[in-house]
Amino acid sequence: MNLQTVWIIFAAVMLKAVGQALFSTGLQNPKYTAEEKKEGQDYEVRTYQATKWVSTTVSGMHLDDAMSNGFRTLFKYIQGGNNNQSKVEMTAPVTCRVDPGAGPTCESNFTVSFFIPEELQENPPQPTDPQVYVEERKEFTAYVRTFGGFAKEKSKREELLKLLESLQRDGVPYVDQPFYAAGYDAPFKLTNRRNEVWMLKAVPE
Repeated sequence: MNLQTVWIIFAAVMLKAVGQALFSTGLQNPKYTAEEKKEGQDYEVRTYQATKWVSTTVSGMHLDDAMSNGFRTLFKYIQGGNNNQSKVEMTAPVTCRVDPGAGPTCESNFTVSFFIPEELQENPPQPTDPQVYVEERKEFTAYVRTFGGFAKEKSKREELLKLLESLQRDGVPYVDQPFYAAGYDAPFKLTNRRNEVWMLKAVPE
């Protein structure tokens, strides 16, 4: 096998990997059940099954920077940065849990996560990067607002405020923080973009 052939094979493998990472079409999603929407309701109520995710936590002031940095770290994991040195299929969405800081000038904690594919849920490859870990999420119920366009930090917070106003209007029990942002698409996908913000349903004590 000559060098040119090796480079062609390498390029094909990398294009497939990047394509899977950047496009939500055909990617596995975590399973959930959704309640039937009531009249005038502008959000979904989803209950997600208990699942495992691969995650990394970033501290900082800006959600978009944290998601970008976290994505790059997790992409190394699915490209073989694990104890099996195995490739892991990309999934959707990429979620970011936001634990706000104590004040406007305080750093927040952002936990960026990829859903681990179904076939690896039982025994996921363990990360080799100490900043990456396998997170076990228990079953949870979230209020979800979906929106399109290019979701920057400002628009995510605006959509979160709209969701909060809707929950207060409907008098449903919710958790103030943390909240989640979820993205499904590549930065250069121009149409039919899908973004979400999630707030957790409060569990009675």
